[in-house]
Amino acid sequence: MVYSLFGPIDAVLAQPVLEAPLIAYVLLGLLVLNMVGRAVEHSRHKSEAESGDWTQLSRHPLRVATSFLLVVGSFYYLTVAPHGGMVFSVLVLGVFLTDLFEFESRQVEVRNDRTLDTPKGAIAASVLALLYILYQTLFFVIAPVWNAVI
Repeated sequence: MVYSLFGPIDAVLAQPVLEAPLIAYVLLGLLVLNMVGRAVEHSRHKSEAESGDWTQLSRHPLRVATSFLLVVGSFYYLTVAPHGGMVFSVLVLGVFLTDLFEFESRQVEVRNDRTLDTPKGAIAASVLALLYILYQTLFFVIAPVWNAVI
């Protein structure tokens, strides 16, 4: 039984495209944009760190916007595909939290005159979320082999 909680939004975003709901592909695109935004933000942090003033570090609007949309979108995905949405929501919340802590650690590095480290935790969390959403969206590619083995 299919539930329609959001009416016209469900009519568009919950419809299957290549075996997965359209929202899963939207989330895949948002996650890739978030990763690009993180790379741009890190390069901006490196240039801002040269001033030595830790209050000058700023969050990049692309990463902030995509993080917000990922959290909201993953919660919506939870209403469309409960199991996949729950797993992906937990992964996205992990990405969101690591982004918060990575920004704070960049400020500490600038304040203590250290070289900026790459945001390894946020990158790892993003890659894990990316692998899962790729699994959700592109399962039809490996389905014949998967079904033959399992």
